[in-house]
Formats: sequence, structure tokens, C-alpha cells
Amino acid sequence: MAHDEKNNLNFQKLSRKDKSLLKKRIYGSIYAYKRRKYAFRFAAVGLSAIVAIFLSFSLFNAKDPNSAIEKFAEIHNDKTTNQDVQLILNDNKNISITEKVAQISYSNSGEEVSIGKSNSVTQYAASPSGPIFNTLIVPFGKRSEIVLSDGSKVWLNSGSKLIFPARFTGEKREVYLEGEAIFEVSHNKNNPFFVKSKNHEIQVLGTLFNVSNYNDDNAIYTVLKSGSVQINYTSKTLFNSEKNIKMKPGTKVTFNKTKLDVKETNVDVEPYFSWRDGVFIFKNDPLKSIMKKISRYYDVEIIITDNARANETFSGYLDVKDSIESVLETIKETEPPGFEYKFSADHKIIIN
Repeated sequence: MAHDEKNNLNFQKLSRKDKSLLKKRIYGSIYAYKRRKYAFRFAAVGLSAIVAIFLSFSLFNAKDPNSAIEKFAEIHNDKTTNQDVQLILNDNKNISITEKVAQISYSNSGEEVSIGKSNSVTQYAASPSGPIFNTLIVPFGKRSEIVLSDGSKVWLNSGSKLIFPARFTGEKREVYLEGEAIFEVSHNKNNPFFVKSKNHEIQVLGTLFNVSNYNDDNAIYTVLKSGSVQINYTSKTLFNSEKNIKMKPGTKVTFNKTKLDVKETNVDVEPYFSWRDGVFIFKNDPLKSIMKKISRYYDVEIIITDNARANETFSGYLDVKDSIESVLETIKETEPPGFEYKFSADHKIIIN
């Protein structure tokens, strides 16, 4: 009993000042406890949010968005200084094709490859480890036509590269393009067709379309002539999210490689397909744009020394089956007051 009396406070014996001080100490202790508790809760919530964001980011990056063909394209960054069309088969066998317009056709199995009218080669087109990829490289100044193993036709323009399976397997038919090509895809609803490039994918629903994706251009251009395609692309957001846009015939979608955004416009589709037949059609196109296409087609560097002249527009038809001199003379006659050009000692064309 004495022990309890010694250790317990007798509030009745405390002065008013002592009671006030004790009250402040008690409230202070309660406030400090609540503050620590809320701080702990806030920290826990904040930590949970950080962990969630970190996990989401980790999962986003852990998920490899690249398909087998994209990985192959990244590893096998084939470039060539050869002036002939190059067909690279599964065993790195490199076939040079000397024709100006190389014609190639694959059998259904992908094992037989016809080149031109008389040549043919064979290859293994299947592997337990995955698809067998072939590469077609078309240098500047040349063009190529190829029929893939599924019957789809591709026309490759100058300075272009196409990576494709010798034989399509699995649920998707995927090819990888650098440069410009016209696709006439064989319809197969069970195996959709995809044209892939970095941050950009065209999902084909059975159609005829043109794609231009040169490395020195700041955009990828897709023009739809018939059927339907869907553009799947990476947009510039916090986690570079995936977006898509479905095209209609008679439209062009421009994908900006830097901004990672798209713009859709209505166009006359014929100028984007005429090169397949050796004709360039221009409608109020700047001279610098025209000369860039001619430069690729004839594999010659063209320099316009006058910026004002470079931005002047031109409309007309150019038969690029003729020599480059004939093409330049045609432009001179159509574009008053004309211009002068000359060949430099290093075989460049200088337009004054």
C-alpha cells in the first residue's frame, strides 16, 4: 500500500501551475505519437507507390518487345558496298544478282529460290531453333521484285533492305524493312502479315500499300492503295506506350521518328506506286525532294547550290528507264527558266 502511494501522483496536491505543465506534457506526448504514426503511414504509402512504379518500370523493360525478326535485324546489320543486288540465304551464302531489276521467287516450302528466268538455288528453310531468315539488299541504282513463300509480292526500291523468313511459320507473317517497298500481300486471316521497323509496325489485313523508311529520312511514310492496314507505333510518353491508327485507302500516314507521333492525310496514291513501273510522278513537289529520289534511283549524289531553286516545285512525269541526263533535261524543259547542271570530277551532279 505504501508502495502504491509512493509511485502514484496525487493530483489534488499539485499546484495549478504543475497541473498545466503536466497537461501540456501529456498532450505533447499524444501529438508526437500521432505524428509518428501518420508519418509511418505516409512513408509506407509512399514506399508502396515507389515500389509499384519500380516494378511496373522493371516489368515494362523486362518484357522484351522485340520479335525474332527484330532481334535478327539488330544483330545482322548487313551493309554492302557491292553494286549488285545481294540475296543472303540461311547459311550466310551470298548471291549477287547483276540485273538492274532483280526478280526472285520462293517456293511454298522456301527451299527453292528462283532468280531471274534461269537460275535457282536451294536452302534449308526450317530449323528446330526458330525461323530461318533471308535478307535481300538492293543498292542504290537497282530495284528488285520478290515473291515470298506465302505468295505475297514485294517491289523493293533503290537503297532498300528486306529481311524475311524463308518459310513463314507460327501465327504471324513478319518481315523487316529499311528503305522503300510496295507490298501486295496474300490474304490469310489466320496468319496476319506485319511489316516491322524500329518503333513502328504495319499490320496488314490483305492489301496493296507503299512504305518508305530510309535511314536518312526523319519519318516513315505509308500510303494505302487498297484494303486495310493498321499502323502500330511507339508514342513518346513516360513508358513509350503503344498506339495504333487504322488506315483507309487513299490516305498517307507519316510517322515522325523523332517525335514518335503520326499524321494522316488524304493523297493521290499513284505517285507512290509508279516507280514500280519505272515512272516517277510529281505534283508540286520541291526540286530538292525530286532530286533526292533521282539520286537514290541512279546512285549518284546531286547537289543543288541555290536554296531558292531547291524549294521550287515541279509537276510532271519522268521516265526513269532513260539515262539520268535525259531525266535532267526533261526537268529543265518543264521548269522555266530552267537550270544548269554539270558533272564534277568526283562524278557528283551540281545544279546551279
